[in-house]
Amino acid sequence: MTRIDYFTIKPDFIAKLRNLTKEQAKFGLDARLRALVETRVSQINLCAYCTDLHSREAREQGEKQQRMDALPVWSESPFFTDREKAALSWAESMTCLPTAHAGDAEYERLGQHFSETEIVELSLAIALTNFWNRMATGFRKMPSPVMTQ
Repeated sequence: MTRIDYFTIKPDFIAKLRNLTKEQAKFGLDARLRALVETRVSQINLCAYCTDLHSREAREQGEKQQRMDALPVWSESPFFTDREKAALSWAESMTCLPTAHAGDAEYERLGQHFSETEIVELSLAIALTNFWNRMATGFRKMPSPVMTQ
């Protein structure tokens, strides 16, 4: 069943939201880390479109494929720094609110590696990613297939 293209139904509103998302480029937060976190949030939310988008963005920012492959098991992987693990832990806790509750342990761990401004920027990126995941998943927005020979 084909679902509504929400970009065409409320284009002005969606454009404003897209502009908010684009504003993140002005954040002091590292763009590669933000793309990594956005990819992980999208994986948790089972959003094929956003996982594809943010994975490509992470690689464009210089992210290595081996780390992208290990992202679902980041907490067990030696490929991520303590700072990255703190960000990924916070991302998971803010994405899985019914079970994780954005807990004190995750928040305290975050504070060991990020400034207050960075914590807010990271949290905004997580929240916006969760919003876009819900829209793309709910309306079955799919990534374009990779053309191979």
